[in-house]
Amino acid sequence: MDLKTKHIYLSPPHLDGREREFLLQAFESNWITTLGPQVDAFERDICERVGVPHAAALASGTAALHLALMNLGIQQGDEVLCSTFTFVASANPIIYCGASPVFIDSSPDTWNMDPLLLEEELRVCSKRGKLPRALIVVDLYGQSADYDPILKLCAEHGVPIIEDAAEALGATYKGKSSGSFGVMGVLSFNGNKIITTSGGGMLVSANKEYVDHARFLATQARDPGPHYQHSHIGYNYRLSNILAAIGRGQLENLDKKIARRKEINHFYREAFADIAGMEFMPIAPYGEPNYWLTCITVDPSQSRASSEDIRLALEKENIESRPLWKPMHLQPVFQSCRIRGGVVTEKIFAEGLCLPSGSGMTTSDLHRVVDVVRKVCVGS
Repeated sequence: MDLKTKHIYLSPPHLDGREREFLLQAFESNWITTLGPQVDAFERDICERVGVPHAAALASGTAALHLALMNLGIQQGDEVLCSTFTFVASANPIIYCGASPVFIDSSPDTWNMDPLLLEEELRVCSKRGKLPRALIVVDLYGQSADYDPILKLCAEHGVPIIEDAAEALGATYKGKSSGSFGVMGVLSFNGNKIITTSGGGMLVSANKEYVDHARFLATQARDPGPHYQHSHIGYNYRLSNILAAIGRGQLENLDKKIARRKEINHFYREAFADIAGMEFMPIAPYGEPNYWLTCITVDPSQSRASSEDIRLALEKENIESRPLWKPMHLQPVFQSCRIRGGVVTEKIFAEGLCLPSGSGMTTSDLHRVVDVVRKVCVGS
């Protein structure tokens, strides 16, 4: 393969551990469907890593969010607050439950949910006598939200928090792991995440009843007994033993993957330090991100090239980059939903780009990316 022309992906799977060994164990045990010893072990491994006692391995992070909302009894007529700067999977499960999303803008200092805007929304909701039934907080691009003020506000108003840590496994907030702050936390192991099971997710919680009920619903809500009887509507949401085996091998090398992505982030920061108008996603002082993706913004009033110019230049050289998440309040499907704030994420989206960040990137790959970006931005 010509290293100068090979395709560089944004964040591809990086298999570098005992995935094959655990897969063979699954095959040899003949557990290749849902449930099984690899699922049980993967759940235990995640609990130990995140610092929570209970976990249910599921088909996706979206499924985990759906079941988390169902655990809280979210239904038609309810409102659920949600970060606007996120992937659509954070908000879709609210609609699955028949409820209405209400979106909260980000802080420019962290790109995560702005606690001041959350306070405004909760105060307005309280005055009109209809508080939201839940809050979904997203840990964006591998960085934890600022949980101390968020937890305090939600406790004052009696609003339970679901932590969408789909992008943030391995990140910390004041020394505590992302995924452990809400009444339930959600993780994703999609193919582009820092560790992957090909497709999959996890619901974690300190509350055993929540996790047990999620497992029940995720396995078609089958009542106990020798025959198939169903008193509740259920879902086919459980993770397969085969995919859990991959996840176990991936999880063992999580710290190594985080370290490499941090190196990549710092490499880009040094390489682009002199480019006018280019800024990186701020690193909040309260924690340590997992550096899932390195994200930049480019101010067109200061730079000779826009973020879209950079994306197209990279694409021409067979290098994948991607615009930042389009805020939920700008999505056609959510155009009727309420938004608190909005201008911060609108600007970040308009000027932003995700750079290739996979932990398997070589130094040669990084130099290819840097050369293209520098050429379009500064001509050298």
